[in-house]
Amino acid sequence: MELIDVEKASELRLKYKGLKSYSSKVDIFGLCVEFLTEDREHLNMWEDNFYSMSDDIRAHAKIYSICDPAYDMKVLFEPANNIAFLFNFDYYGWIKSIALGISGSILEEAHDTYSVHGAVLDMDGIGVTLIAPSKTGKTTQSWGLLRMSNAHLISDDWYFVKLGDRRPIAHGSEKNCYIDADIGDVWEEYKPLVSHVRFDNKGRGIANVRWVAGESSVIPMTKIRYVFLMKRDHTDPVAIRRLMPEEGVNYLLLNDLCNPHQIIWNDHKGKIRSRFFSDFLSNCEVYLVNTIKTPQETQELIRDVIMKCGVIQ
Repeated sequence: MELIDVEKASELRLKYKGLKSYSSKVDIFGLCVEFLTEDREHLNMWEDNFYSMSDDIRAHAKIYSICDPAYDMKVLFEPANNIAFLFNFDYYGWIKSIALGISGSILEEAHDTYSVHGAVLDMDGIGVTLIAPSKTGKTTQSWGLLRMSNAHLISDDWYFVKLGDRRPIAHGSEKNCYIDADIGDVWEEYKPLVSHVRFDNKGRGIANVRWVAGESSVIPMTKIRYVFLMKRDHTDPVAIRRLMPEEGVNYLLLNDLCNPHQIIWNDHKGKIRSRFFSDFLSNCEVYLVNTIKTPQETQELIRDVIMKCGVIQ
């Protein structure tokens, strides 16, 4: 990703003005984000993924996806007007990440609303979030919790948080989930979901979890009580332990906040995000889960912690 100035962005917009592109505006927690692309499949995934926004609303951010052999695969981002040029992207997941990263950057600066790259569920009014580096089991465990009859999904990948003097409030970011093709291999309940999804070249596709979990299985917000940070470290025999909030913040900072999709990272952004996570975790119970056991065994460890509230059935 390379930052560019307003003049360079104007040159690029003029250069690609004649492209026969599709355009779609979506609502990402109140922001209007416009996507322009020549790839009809990417457009369809975009519209399935996010809530729609009226075309009459002016965009807070624009994303141009462009095929141009003159460029390597890269992103040019102009931060003053939040315009991104994505060159030669063949994978929708990166487009989605750029949209969420830009939205998060805007919201944390102007609206005291912060981003978490993680899954969050509501269990009978108790908010539970799982935050983890890639390939440590976050998606597997969050979808495992969703199998419970009293569970509701807020988001399986990214959510926004408003802080106050009580529990942090988490808000969902997407209409539907971007799932892996193997989600049904661990939890058989999701095999019917997989059979209805068209998967891309990375084995991922947009799925409506309501098809298998019910119309009321997805809700817009919850109050977070439990934070499960995750790792996979076979040199550490401890599968789960409680952390002090400052230990949790240190773990996140050592792992780039478990968020590879931060569109801008500098000293200013680092201070904003560090302060947010310090306040966030200080109002929750924080645990570190080491996913060295089977997915089923790890799931039971997480449920055991939540069970003390009497919400597990």
